[in-house]
Amino acid sequence: MTTETYAGRTYRDVAKSIDHSLLRPELDDEFVADGCRLAARYDVASVCVKPVDVVRAAAILAGTDVKVGTVIGFPHGGSTTATKVFESQRALADGAVELDMVIDIGALRSGRYADVRADIAAVVEVAHAAGAIVKVIFENAYLTDDEKVRACHASEAAGADFVKTSTGFAPTGATHEDLALMRRTVSPHVQVKAAGGLRTLDALLAVMDLGVTRCGATATSTILDDFRARASGTVPEPAAAGTTAEGGY
Repeated sequence: MTTETYAGRTYRDVAKSIDHSLLRPELDDEFVADGCRLAARYDVASVCVKPVDVVRAAAILAGTDVKVGTVIGFPHGGSTTATKVFESQRALADGAVELDMVIDIGALRSGRYADVRADIAAVVEVAHAAGAIVKVIFENAYLTDDEKVRACHASEAAGADFVKTSTGFAPTGATHEDLALMRRTVSPHVQVKAAGGLRTLDALLAVMDLGVTRCGATATSTILDDFRARASGTVPEPAAAGTTAEGGY
């Protein structure tokens, strides 16, 4: 592993903040397999694949330091709790060790906060029993700030490991304002994941500075190749990053 450093961070700091996303519906077997091998080559934190691809990803990544993650109730969060629990159990049995679950967005917007908490807690229970972690996806594009705060409180009360901005399929993705709100709302032991539109090294470093510890990305090679180039001094310093990271994963 390279020890190159840029902007006060090592290559490992940055690589291990990335969940390489392989979630688009049109991805075929070869694309998923190539994506898993790319994740291993760059030694990122994890791949995030569709449930149908968990077995394949686990086989390819066996013996590496890259974890296998998948999504639950994705992308709308509208599955029943029993379905989310079954989906989680199956994913864990297939080799997933990280679960990114979507909350019941309609329940949250309806003020049924106890139901939202119970939905999350049911998935957390089966995940933690298997030694896995849970990241709770809010889909902030559809929520008010108060609802985002409520979602943070419900996630923490339910024992979730992360709160996460978005699926990458809503009209907007991660914004600095939302990430700052989420970071200050949850306790320090609950981590924050940004997803949706993080396609450059500048964007990733900017959200890390806000306290984000994981980022969903498809532009993994672009981001990490850029890091290595800057660390070696072969490219000019970048322009200042913007304040939003919006769009697809």
